[in-house]
Order: sequence, then C-alpha cells, then structure tokens
Amino acid sequence: MTRKHAIVDAEPHLVVSHGADFFGQDRHPLKSLASLAPYASNAFSWNDQKDVAPLVQALENPTARTIPATEAAVFAEQLLKVSRSRHLKPAVAGLARALADAAARAADAGEPWEWSGES
Repeated sequence: MTRKHAIVDAEPHLVVSHGADFFGQDRHPLKSLASLAPYASNAFSWNDQKDVAPLVQALENPTARTIPATEAAVFAEQLLKVSRSRHLKPAVAGLARALADAAARAADAGEPWEWSGES
C-alpha cells in the first residue's frame, strides 16, 4: 500500500522581523525566497542591475543577516516594484509584497531588518 505519510519534516525557513503576524514576524520557506531571486533580477532593466544586485544576492542565498534601515528602505522599494511586475505569478507577487511591507516597516521605524534562519 502506498500512502503518503501525514507527518512530514518541516522545511527550513527564514524568519523576517517587522512582519505582519502577532509577533511581528513573517516566516518564508528558503526555497520560495531563492525562487524569487530571478524574478527580482528580471523586473529591472539592464542598467539597474548593479543597483538591485544586493537584493538579488540576499534572495539567492537567504541566510541570517541584519540589514540596516537605510538599505531596508531601498529593498522595500525594489521588492515593491518586483511585486507589481506584470508577468509575475500571484504567489510570487504576494511573497515579494510581504517582504516589501516588512522592509518598509523596519525602515519607517529606523530599526534594522533582521533575517534569522530556522529549521
């Protein structure tokens, strides 16, 4: 008998500060963040690739990090542009928008935007 087990191992995910839940955190699977990187790169023109490179690198390698408030403000603008891209799937656009909102909240508060990994 081939049945799928009801209990599966949890995927490794990233906890992002200044999120929308009760505790002010958002949890995103690492695979989802890594899959957002090409969309972030393609949402900008070739001339803007140097400006968006830090965001793309952070998404390609989602690890624990602390992003200063000034850089979080830049990331928020870039992620908002990615989420509004015309040819983006709704799930990917929602992820980009959630990250943009969290980055904007951190920048508005003048606090660093923190990413921490959990398994």
